Amino acid sequence: MPVDQDSNQRKKLTGDSNQEQQPAVTEEPMPDDAKKRVLDTITQLGQTNVPQLESNIYCLSIIGQVEGHIQLPPQNKTTKYEHLIPQLVAAEQNSKIEGVLVLLNTVGGDVEAGLAIAEMVASLTKPVVTLVLGGGHSIGVPIAVSGDYSFIAETATMTIHPIRLTGLVIGVPQTFEYLDKMQDRVVHFIARHSKITEEQFKDLMLRTGELTRDIGTNVIGADAVKYGLIDEVGGLGKALKKLNELIEKARNEERIVQ
Repeated sequence: MPVDQDSNQRKKLTGDSNQEQQPAVTEEPMPDDAKKRVLDTITQLGQTNVPQLESNIYCLSIIGQVEGHIQLPPQNKTTKYEHLIPQLVAAEQNSKIEGVLVLLNTVGGDVEAGLAIAEMVASLTKPVVTLVLGGGHSIGVPIAVSGDYSFIAETATMTIHPIRLTGLVIGVPQTFEYLDKMQDRVVHFIARHSKITEEQFKDLMLRTGELTRDIGTNVIGADAVKYGLIDEVGGLGKALKKLNELIEKARNEERIVQ
């Protein structure tokens, strides 16, 4: 029987007719939301991938100037206190969060807003460790001491000076009395949450000669520890290690209570 050459050629090209053909593997297109996340990451961080980690530690960053009642210009790097408040409330309520790490690199800002943030951090029932990176100036000082334990980088600085006001101020005795009482609130808070005394802090705050044409003191790294403002000189590794120790201590105390 003559063999159909065309048929043999078709079998060679397509394979055995009795064998099942395997479906071609096609890559599923990336969902639109995933594409958007990748593009946002590239735009904001300059990289395509950020390490993902389910952590029991919440990191709260306070960067730039603390913005309070007055909106700052758009070119200013700011931390808006109304954005931090719901984050702190959520961290307190979330049962998966066992500790909070507060990172500071701030020049200060609104006095009442900064003090409000410090009071909220201090009132958290979960362990809190603060770390000053770069700077924790002015109203950043109360925030830096508001945790259970505080660290400062070796080269980081903290500027201590009296409360200042900008803009139109009514020059009457009541205004100065209000400023004096506001200053007392800040000093009392810092003394309660650190090892420095009110007298020593006021001495640093009102010292002349260190800051050009001004009064106040600029303390760097180990000096902040020497004065009792900060507990220890260290970076991120030490801060996380200490926070994990405090978390483990809180777990053990909870087991004893139960």
